[in-house]
Amino acid sequence: MEKNLSSGFTEGKILSPLIRFMLPIVGALFLQAMYGAVDLMVVGWFGDSTSLSAVSTGSSIIQMVTMFVSGLTMGTTILIGRHIGENDPKRAGKTVGAAICLFIIVAIVVSVLMFALALPLTRAMQVPSEAVDQCVDYLQICGAGMIFVTAYNVISGIFRGIGNSKLPLIFVSIACAVNVVGDLLLVGVFHMDVAGAAIATIAAQAVSVILSLVIIRKTGLPFEFNKSMIRFHKHEIKSMVLLGLPIALQDTLTSLSFVLVNSMVNSMGLLSSAGYGIAVKVVNFIMLIPSAFMQAMSAFVAQNMGAGKPDRARKALFLGMRTALCVGVFMFLLGVFGGSLLSAIFSTDAQVIAASASYLRSFSLDCIITCVLFCFMGYFNGCGHTKLVMIQGLIGAFGVRIPLSYLICQTTSSLFLMGFATPAASITSCIICTCYYRYLKKHPEKMVA
Repeated sequence: MEKNLSSGFTEGKILSPLIRFMLPIVGALFLQAMYGAVDLMVVGWFGDSTSLSAVSTGSSIIQMVTMFVSGLTMGTTILIGRHIGENDPKRAGKTVGAAICLFIIVAIVVSVLMFALALPLTRAMQVPSEAVDQCVDYLQICGAGMIFVTAYNVISGIFRGIGNSKLPLIFVSIACAVNVVGDLLLVGVFHMDVAGAAIATIAAQAVSVILSLVIIRKTGLPFEFNKSMIRFHKHEIKSMVLLGLPIALQDTLTSLSFVLVNSMVNSMGLLSSAGYGIAVKVVNFIMLIPSAFMQAMSAFVAQNMGAGKPDRARKALFLGMRTALCVGVFMFLLGVFGGSLLSAIFSTDAQVIAASASYLRSFSLDCIITCVLFCFMGYFNGCGHTKLVMIQGLIGAFGVRIPLSYLICQTTSSLFLMGFATPAASITSCIICTCYYRYLKKHPEKMVA
């Protein structure tokens, strides 16, 4: 069984198994993005600009928290991938047990903090006064349900490490269907507005987790796992934290940088706030391919490094880049020329649509740059060099994106110019990753951290 698990990644062709693994991840990311998007769409249809501003800001904060949890679970993905590549199923089972213990604590802490800090976070985001109460409601309801968000990410991380990206797609498909029905019912029929959207989102996550546990119990894991393995295995937890925490910090602080930009945009007024919120939701979709390649690359490289095949991992990196770039160019053109059409999915307000499209025309350049950057990030994550991924992310976000956004915000109210800040940050990160890759190539003994 262990051999079958790793053979698709560590033997034979490279691109085809990578693509087959990546496609369900695209589907899962697409449906995950639909959570906040559906909330925004339905609130946009049945609410007003105040509701849009509350949901767009609230979902940005929730996304930042989710990114932290998701980043931390990447430690689980990488560690399981290594054990699979090493043909060590017993340690893979211990990793799963340790992950369960670790993330129960994480979920409880995150839920308490989110509920307690909802109002301070809303004020820090400079949410327009008329949208503050609704934003607080959204954050507190979603924060109370972070246990389900955490559980979903842990389950998905485990299966990605194994090399199975199909089950996470099934889990999130169930959640998305429940969320759509819940939003239409609670917001459209019962007129619960922002609170209804938040309740629907958490209920969807809860249903998804429950059903996923039922499926796992029936199908089992492809290696030995039992209740006795659910313990605080110190070595496994230490390894997960050392691998996952830098990714979590990088994802969270990068997301925080976007939240801070959101705060700057909020200061421009309700129209800019709503327009930027719509644009961010569109961006979540057009950036799916680079994100999927990053996750797929992490698991693929982790297994090959565990199997002692670094050359195969390097080939996967460049094949992934070339493939992702083909899609990235298309997404760039779609964002530049189809921004209004994409924005109209989320709002019927002509001014909000125009503001969103203006931002997308400049931001879309990032679609091309991140095809290279995210593949690099996935490669370094799989090698265990997660600290480098964190460092380049922080330099790009806080050394480039935020200062440039602040400068633009202080000199003009143009969302078009604001959109250039993100590609500038990505170019900086790309240069750092390229230099580090060349360094590792010269020092192969440091390839695996």
